[in-house]
Amino acid sequence: MAVLVGKKAPSFTAPAVVNGSEFIENFSLEQFIGKKYVFFFFYPADFTFVCPTEIIAFQDMIGEFEKRNVAVVGCSVDSKHSHWKWLQTELKDGGIKGVKYPLVADSSMTIAENFDVLAGTWDYTEEGEATFIGVPEAYRGSFLIDRDGVVRHQIVNDMPLGRSVEEALRLIDALQYSEEHGEVCPANWHKGDRALKENANSIAAYLGDR
Repeated sequence: MAVLVGKKAPSFTAPAVVNGSEFIENFSLEQFIGKKYVFFFFYPADFTFVCPTEIIAFQDMIGEFEKRNVAVVGCSVDSKHSHWKWLQTELKDGGIKGVKYPLVADSSMTIAENFDVLAGTWDYTEEGEATFIGVPEAYRGSFLIDRDGVVRHQIVNDMPLGRSVEEALRLIDALQYSEEHGEVCPANWHKGDRALKENANSIAAYLGDR
């Protein structure tokens, strides 16, 4: 698994569905550089079971991301047409109608491959034909990207393991606090908690006050 933290997020241009129904052919995260943070996440597939619970949970909390100047963007290896159909399907029928943030279509699987969350790999037969070994879907990878386009946090869950939206917001708060105040955030830090300066006295005082 590649560690992308501290590096520029892999660039891409791909189709996406935005605002729940609109097709964009050349969607890129680079549009946010210098303007917004990005929480970019992969999920295995449309019309599945755990995936809609995550996608809808992010939509339910989209206002909290917007307050923090964070764009939420989802991605799977499905086509833009599959995304669109799922977005038009009612929740009671297994759909995600009402989701407004962008869903990127990575039907070539190159975005998932470049972020190293693809649950398999390409190989070649003795006849030179390309064949895919493994599952042609993405793991539940999450990437917090700062306004310079640099990955500051990543985590990858196996397919049965849903993510925590609250933890995503906590990490965003920690990053933004650290950038603003020049302090570091200790274990289990939440917005409003005491942070630390990077010196022994600060750490000793913090541990002593527990």
